[in-house]
Amino acid sequence: MRKRSLPQPEERTERRISAAASLSICALTVIAQIVLTLALTQLLAEKISYVYFILELAGAVVAIWVYLRPGSPSYKLVWMCLLLALPVAGMILFLLWGGSHQAKSLSLRKVAPPVERESARQASAANVAHLSRRSPAWGRLASYLQSRDFLLYGGSQARYFAEGADFFDDLVLHLQRAEIYIFLEYYILAEGQIWDRIFHVLRERAAAGVEVRIIFDDFGNLTRFSDASLQALQDAGVEVEVFNPVHRYVNRIYFNYRDHRKIAVIDGVHAYTGGINIADEYANLFVRFGHWKDTGVRIDGAGAWGFASQFIQMWKMIGRSLPNEDDYYRPRVEIEGTGWCQPFTDGPLNNPDNPIEDTYLQLIASAQKMLYITTPYYAVEESMQKALCIAADAGVDVRLVVPAIPDKKYVYMVAETYWGELLAHGVKIYRYTPGFVHAKSVMVDREVALVGSTNMDYRTFQLHYECAVLLYHMPAVEDLLEDMDRMVAQSAPYTLAEWNQRSWLRKMCASLLRLVAIWF
Repeated sequence: MRKRSLPQPEERTERRISAAASLSICALTVIAQIVLTLALTQLLAEKISYVYFILELAGAVVAIWVYLRPGSPSYKLVWMCLLLALPVAGMILFLLWGGSHQAKSLSLRKVAPPVERESARQASAANVAHLSRRSPAWGRLASYLQSRDFLLYGGSQARYFAEGADFFDDLVLHLQRAEIYIFLEYYILAEGQIWDRIFHVLRERAAAGVEVRIIFDDFGNLTRFSDASLQALQDAGVEVEVFNPVHRYVNRIYFNYRDHRKIAVIDGVHAYTGGINIADEYANLFVRFGHWKDTGVRIDGAGAWGFASQFIQMWKMIGRSLPNEDDYYRPRVEIEGTGWCQPFTDGPLNNPDNPIEDTYLQLIASAQKMLYITTPYYAVEESMQKALCIAADAGVDVRLVVPAIPDKKYVYMVAETYWGELLAHGVKIYRYTPGFVHAKSVMVDREVALVGSTNMDYRTFQLHYECAVLLYHMPAVEDLLEDMDRMVAQSAPYTLAEWNQRSWLRKMCASLLRLVAIWF
């Protein structure tokens, strides 16, 4: 088996240098703006107004072009303000971060997902028609995703996991039973007890001839996964690929685009997703922010192929190849199940078409009785904020469960700026008192649920590669509802009075942070 070269020790240093350099580039461009202004004032005292007028005109032209582009209104507004207020810094940053060249900057190939058989497409169309007859709103949602090549699967079962420890126990058990292949794609692989358990199984399965492949995000693991662990994986016969390596170029500033997905696929029959990364805190083996509440789901049967397809596509986009045809990785057993499931994904290469954001909007707009959401972060477009307010005004029981102990206080302060409007319209907000909610889930009318890696923020909707699965009329929807009810029972309601009682300093800081929330 061909081995990939691993980062050398000096490259590990370069990764940290690159991250530090990237984080400071905004400050340097502002300094450049000030220095240039002072230099022009001294050197061109008589013509400074003309020179600066030209710079401001150039910034205004770029700002108009940004306004005319399709895409996120909030993104456009921030860039326009920056370009008009600080044209030099704004144009430099826009050339680096704001262009439409993500494919080049990420060094990803434009690769289509595995070609679906005509029989699979026909089966999906039949499933959409059946779902539409039972629930027209969910039929429209499924049809929308099907138009983006995300098929609707019957013949599947789903098991919901309310805690990370249970999720890992089940994952390790199914990894031990792997006979053909194992695909893992995670934002974080962190050394610790959980990783030791999983690595032991991966090494044993690889030795038994099972094909084992892993993708993990470099930025998510800068300090949590050593080169020695990478080498141990390769020595065990595991194929490893690092997404968007920070060490490749010391001056690389495209760390903004990350692979935030959480996917495990075993033999094409079992697939896992949710908010859970492979790290000890997700099983509460140590305490970071109180009790770490996270959830996941296992899909068995035909629907597991949806996640295998996502992994295969990413593997090829990174530039790797597989030793077998795509069909080799399809499920080889059939399972009976109730309801339907629809795995789907999203990423910056799709912009301005964002299936995940559009799915959230359709779930909110289609709710008739109840809409429960869990999310660790909240920074959304006006359209989604308005949709939640309209749903609550229409009598839908809208509940938002958020952390009481946030992992990023400045992000939590940004989220607070949205809550006053939600509360005024009758949205119920609950802070999870035991600790930190990292679960990303939506439940609507006890009929459909979304579970995945998706936060309700700009990063998920614009910058990250994400994944999720929709469960339509499956028993696991009820399991999710029961868990959400338990979370609400453990939570403290957040009131409009509390929101109004925030200090003036907190309000001011939060409002300023919200202006640049697109980069958090």
